[in-house]
Amino acid sequence: MSDDNSEITGSDDVDGTSGFSTDFEDADLGDEESNQGLFDDLLSGEPIFENKEVLRPSYTPHELPHRSDQINKMATILVAALRGETPSNILIYGKTGTGKTASAKFVSKELESTSQKYSVPCDVEYINCEVTDTQYRVLAQLANKFIEKNKGRIDDRIDDLESLRDALEEYDATADDGTHAGDESTDRTAEETASDPFDFVSSEETESRSAVSSGTEFDAESVDSPPEAKGSSDPASPPATETEPGDTDGLGRDDGTAVDATPQEPAHPLESTPFGTRAEVEDRIAELEEDKESFEEVPMTGWPTDRVYSVFFDAVDYDERVVVIMLDEIDKLVEKSGDDTLYNLSRMNSELENSRVSIIGISNDLKFTDFLDPRVKSSLGEEEIVFPPYDANQLRDILKHRSEVAFKGNALSDDVIPLCAAFAAQEHGDARRALDLLRTAGELAERSQAETIVEEHVRQAQDKIELDRVVEVVRTLPTQSKLVLFAIILLEKNGVHSINTGEVFNIYKRLCEEIDADVLTQRRVTDLISELDMLGIVNAVVVSKGRYGRTKEISLSVPLEETEAVLVSDSRLSDIDDIQPFVQARFEN
Repeated sequence: MSDDNSEITGSDDVDGTSGFSTDFEDADLGDEESNQGLFDDLLSGEPIFENKEVLRPSYTPHELPHRSDQINKMATILVAALRGETPSNILIYGKTGTGKTASAKFVSKELESTSQKYSVPCDVEYINCEVTDTQYRVLAQLANKFIEKNKGRIDDRIDDLESLRDALEEYDATADDGTHAGDESTDRTAEETASDPFDFVSSEETESRSAVSSGTEFDAESVDSPPEAKGSSDPASPPATETEPGDTDGLGRDDGTAVDATPQEPAHPLESTPFGTRAEVEDRIAELEEDKESFEEVPMTGWPTDRVYSVFFDAVDYDERVVVIMLDEIDKLVEKSGDDTLYNLSRMNSELENSRVSIIGISNDLKFTDFLDPRVKSSLGEEEIVFPPYDANQLRDILKHRSEVAFKGNALSDDVIPLCAAFAAQEHGDARRALDLLRTAGELAERSQAETIVEEHVRQAQDKIELDRVVEVVRTLPTQSKLVLFAIILLEKNGVHSINTGEVFNIYKRLCEEIDADVLTQRRVTDLISELDMLGIVNAVVVSKGRYGRTKEISLSVPLEETEAVLVSDSRLSDIDDIQPFVQARFEN
């Protein structure tokens, strides 16, 4: 890397989340005339955040307050994987923001790290079924992940075998130089291969090498020498000396055991391996390379589902290991593509030879299992864990724990965290909502270049998040629901209050004609109004009109201008050139 990048500092790793810091004081801003200073004023303020990522839903903390019971229960179930056994399948229930996914990811991370510590093969794979919501996509994504892991392990094994082959070549080279007397080949004899790898080195020979290295003199009569060495008159040989009874000879023993002073030859490279010859090593390398080539990644579309399942099955069963598959938002998968995926995954263990599979399902819907096949339900729901909503005090503890890492010192006023916790507790104890509130309040304070986050920033953040939620809900509505909502907005814009269903239906019909959409019946339009009421976009109250029957009085519950802007951004509704005549025509009728 060139020196041009030497001014960029490394990453600040806070609780496992990486970021970067930059010193702007000595930065060369170049030509002042071409630089408009757009960001200069923004950078001049002191940042409030130390690590904003801690407040995002994707962050998995090292500690999860008020979830120790659920975490311990998961751990007691999954510990079977560390014993090489198949853990029971787990279903985790709870409303949004109750810590289900964060707790499951925390436990799975601990499981993987512990498995590496004890050298127990265990893999955990996470799938978000709200994104990957069909059987084909789930199986394809899992297959490709395990294929990638298998290829990585094969590469590691080939590297080890190639290192062993290099050691054999080096051993042969020294043998050719006469270093190893009597060695003509790197192949071990049948006797050597069958015996313990370390039987070639006796305890006496080991003690002998220790004695030689320490320079201890030996009694010539007590040394078990080769025949040609006995009685040697070589003047260079060390003179024999008498050993007194009780003398340890520097070896810590006094029994006069004979020691071979001959230098020990280096260990054979294959003696601690299952291979007997160089050819066996070469064959194993070739087998691994062939295995690696046989793995074919699954495309995201185009294959029959049974072929995808077969590739996934072979990839999982390639190694001995325990596999834990975590399916988040599992109810979305069942809703979109039925329970075929769960049936196949839950029945795999009866066919697998090397590996074992366990499933963790995470759902916001406590009743989704009611729609499952009884066989799937019995095998999938072996263990169930329920995550209750957080109360205000628990949310306060969570926010305090995260804020210590997320913000710089003294960045929060005392009433910020209790207010965020109170707002989130009103919505079924959603910790995710509380964290979003705190993060958004910090962003608003930072944009206004305030030094401290105060109560007003939290209230502004509450309004902003609520508007963002409405915009997202309206944007994802079906076209027919958008047309009904558009009719209500047009009536309110023209001063109509206490709007009834008939008035909405008249405007709705004209809008359908304008964009060439199918016109639903008035009863169906009434159902769509009820759905908008459930979403909190409109307020519909049934009132009695006496002998004229009952009707719904409808009013808008969201900001009019922002909602209208979202509707007009739809490509179909943007084709309406002039909406005013429709309202006028309705009043003329």
